[in-house]
This record gives sequence, structure tokens and C-alpha cells, in this order.
Amino acid sequence: MIEQIKQTYPDAYLAIDEATKNTEFSMASDVLTCSLLRTLAGTKPGGRFLELGTGTGLSTSWILDGMDKEATLISIDNDPNYLSVASRFLAEDNRLGLECIDGGEWVEQNKDLKFDYIFADTWHGKYLMLDEVINMLNPGAFYIIDDMLPQPNWPEGHQEKAIKLIEDLEKRNDLLITKQCWATGIVIATKKDN
Repeated sequence: MIEQIKQTYPDAYLAIDEATKNTEFSMASDVLTCSLLRTLAGTKPGGRFLELGTGTGLSTSWILDGMDKEATLISIDNDPNYLSVASRFLAEDNRLGLECIDGGEWVEQNKDLKFDYIFADTWHGKYLMLDEVINMLNPGAFYIIDDMLPQPNWPEGHQEKAIKLIEDLEKRNDLLITKQCWATGIVIATKKDN
């Protein structure tokens, strides 16, 4: 039934999706995940948002679509070809800052920044530097990851990494987490006010 629900797409999404077909990018978040990202973005008026792993900007367009006019989003990726697609369709949005840099380098340089919403869609902030990224969350902030259910493009041994990540998140005392066996497998966490 969920697949039959008609999604309303952000203005830039279809153009980005078409341009993405001309790249080698194959790790886009699915539409159900993106719809959730947009809805959750709407709960953080004036918020500071971070997306680790822009890709070509598909999920970025959904996050922006849910944000209000006072919110800001920093989105980083280390591939200039993918970022050029995101930039072509989203750079005019003054709420967005696109940065081409290695995720670990960016986190190390900016670990004192605080955010109300982090979508970690790359290795850094998910499988690497998890503690550093969780520490960047304000109390009440969302930490969101997807692709936690087995995917056809996972390399050998990746399922064990995903299982360990979930176990690590479950052991944390500073997060409230919800695991969803929906879309590609989503985890939504909220930072507790300790």
C-alpha cells in the first residue's frame, strides 16, 4: 500500500533525478526515505541542518523542501562531479551551503558546530567518526541514517558493519532511537538533554 501513495516531489527533484542518470551515482536515497526527511525537516523551524553525503542532491532537495526560510543546510560530498549536479539545480537557494571536501576532514575541522538535524548518508558520521558527529547534535536534534536493511549493492562484509552500527547506537545513553524496517531501513535518533 505504501508504494501506491503518490508522492509530491520538490521542484528540483525530477530535474536532478534526470541529470543523475548521466553520472555514475547509484547510491541515492529512495523516495520514501526522502519524503520522511522532508517531513522531519519541517519540525525544526529556523534549524541548523547538516547532510553528510550530498551525492547529486536528490535527498538535499527534499530536506530543503521541508525547511522553513530561516533554516540553513550545510551539505558535503567529496565528489565534485556529483556536487556539480546538486549545484546546478540547488545553488540559488541561499539557505544551502555545498562543500566539496572529505567527510572526515570536514567533521574534524567543524566538530564544535552544533546542529538540529543531521542526515548521515556517507561513511563519516555513520561508520566512521560516529561519536564526533553525535556530539554535534543539539539536545532534541535528529540523527537520521538509511540503508540499514540489506541492499543489492552492498559489498561483501557490509552487512556486519550495519549490524555493528545498530548495536553501537543501541548502547548509547545520549540517544533515543527508533529502527524502522521500512524503505531501505531507517534509524531516527533524538539527542537527549543530559
